[in-house]
Amino acid sequence: MGKTSSIRARIEPDLKSRAEYIFKQLGLTTTQAITLFYKQVELKNGLPFDVAIPDDVTRRTFSDTDAGRDLIICKDADDMFKKLGI
Repeated sequence: MGKTSSIRARIEPDLKSRAEYIFKQLGLTTTQAITLFYKQVELKNGLPFDVAIPDDVTRRTFSDTDAGRDLIICKDADDMFKKLGI
């Protein structure tokens, strides 16, 4: 490995812990995950995922879901597919 550079960022502690738990499950260190993200930014010449401002329908859906309204609970994947009609 050649020279390295440091990155400093402030992040909510709970978010950091949850993300690092997922990194660990994937067999990645935080440094490897950040490097992977940067490599994808470089390869895509932008963010490696879509970033958009939610429209009114999406905002309303998020609000309803957060409040526990209009949820459809499925027992398992088969039940979900049945409820979706597929």
